[in-house]
Amino acid sequence: MATLKIVIQIVFIILCIALTALVLLQEGKSAGLGAISGAAETYWGKNKGRSMEGKMVKVTKYLAIGFMLISIVLNLPFFG
Repeated sequence: MATLKIVIQIVFIILCIALTALVLLQEGKSAGLGAISGAAETYWGKNKGRSMEGKMVKVTKYLAIGFMLISIVLNLPFFG
């Protein structure tokens, strides 16, 4: 059981580092002055889910879910 806990902790640390790096790489949600003039409705604005930024958002969501699940597992009373 101790080996399993060590492996899960290592995966948790790697997940934390990846999640932190991914969040720091993403752009802010503010569109700047382009939103005032309507410039946000471009091809890239409409197809954001298919771009690299859209993929980063999806991966961030999955990493955050994994972070929460591993946090819960590591704090279970029978696992400690």
